[in-house]
Amino acid sequence: MNPTIDPPEQELPTHLTLLPIVFLVACLALSVYLFGADSSYGANQIVLILTACVAGLVGMRAGVPWKAAQDGMIHGIAIGLGPVMILLSVGMLIGSWILSGTVPAMIYYGVQILDPSVFYAASAAICAIVAVSIGSSWTVAGTLGVGLMGIAGSFDLSPAITAGAIVSGAYFGDKMSPMSDTTNLASAATGVDLFDHIRHMLWTTVPAFTIALICFALIGGEGAATPEEIQSLQASLQVEFNLGLHLLIPLLVMLFLAWRRFPAFPAIVISSLVGIVFALVFQPKAAIALAGDSAGFSQAMLLAKGLWISLFDGYTANSGNEFLDALLSKGGMSSMLNTVWLIFSALALGGALERVGILQRLLQLALRGVHGTASLVATTVGTCIGANILAADQFISVAIPGRMYAEEYERRGLSKLNLSRTLEDSATITSALIPWNTCGAYMSATLGVATFSYAPFAIFNYLCPLVALVYAAFNIAQKPLAAESEAATS
Repeated sequence: MNPTIDPPEQELPTHLTLLPIVFLVACLALSVYLFGADSSYGANQIVLILTACVAGLVGMRAGVPWKAAQDGMIHGIAIGLGPVMILLSVGMLIGSWILSGTVPAMIYYGVQILDPSVFYAASAAICAIVAVSIGSSWTVAGTLGVGLMGIAGSFDLSPAITAGAIVSGAYFGDKMSPMSDTTNLASAATGVDLFDHIRHMLWTTVPAFTIALICFALIGGEGAATPEEIQSLQASLQVEFNLGLHLLIPLLVMLFLAWRRFPAFPAIVISSLVGIVFALVFQPKAAIALAGDSAGFSQAMLLAKGLWISLFDGYTANSGNEFLDALLSKGGMSSMLNTVWLIFSALALGGALERVGILQRLLQLALRGVHGTASLVATTVGTCIGANILAADQFISVAIPGRMYAEEYERRGLSKLNLSRTLEDSATITSALIPWNTCGAYMSATLGVATFSYAPFAIFNYLCPLVALVYAAFNIAQKPLAAESEAATS
């Protein structure tokens, strides 16, 4: 669980609490209106930093020193250093795996196995199965997701729908896996048994994912590339790379390390270096070509330079096939720097809001409208989504409401399993739908699709909180506290 800073003792007035929120919403709306899908390339970062400053000024007005708010910003950024290191390592992974032929091999063999008519549904199902087994939506998106995006491009299918299917499957698996960080955090934050928590989530998760799969199957693959176009792409891949099934070994290494619960950052770095070794052995010509014209360098030095470039600046294809060049020119640490900027800006805002006491005050205000089970669950869902927007980190969005609402659920005679499930239905799942949240920023950078573009097609991610609200409205699967007590004593 991520550490949090204790809020100030004094209670903020309502008008001061809402001032940074109104400022944030107004400026983000203007940013999106002026810059559209490009708003995450600088405009939103300015809004987030300015809002953090507004929060600091609000804190000063309420008696909180500016230094305390600034320390909150620094603390918020510190929380994000782990995800940022993973993000940068994924940039290395993508670049080295393209150069090594791993991603091209995934595309080459994937178009032979996957049928365009069921591609979206199959992508969601594959990502769900793997994510359940390894417990990480980020790892699935950074490995299988990259390959599936390439296959979708080969089929000339929608990148936005493909990304939505990948995110849907990855988050289903992440949510239901006992190895997932957020699943363990939701269980710990509410004090419930991990496996009881997972079983209780089946009520909302299975229907939502089933509906999502049906929707992806109905979307189909209209407008897909013709067999002749697929064959032409495969021929171009064979010209550019020495292909073979052995090139999938780096992928298997990554999945094995994740399955063995190896820490994410070193696991991805190791897999990147495995890709470099494969590039050295199997794709030396491609590596030398990536180095460009460097007079006076030996072939060995050009080879080393090309391998190095793939790690920090990604792969650049120059096959003469415009479609293939666009498909494979990506990756490298440098491709993630804008996303790092976005994450730091968002987490600085989240840290300021928490340190000044605005997040805690918003939760207190939210509880005033609670009158029964339906409104309590709805308030929890709204709080978690709001925390994802304001704090920009799903761990904060799970941990803070989990601590603050636990007593309210018990007071109303409800098992805390209902709270832990709702935290996952909302905080965990919707984090990938917000561009400046660490999860939304990661998915966008890794899959190469703007968050607002894939969000409408991340069907599972917005169905899950809706199912939770419907269940609460009709009092379905709302476990009473008495049933939990009886189970504990039996």
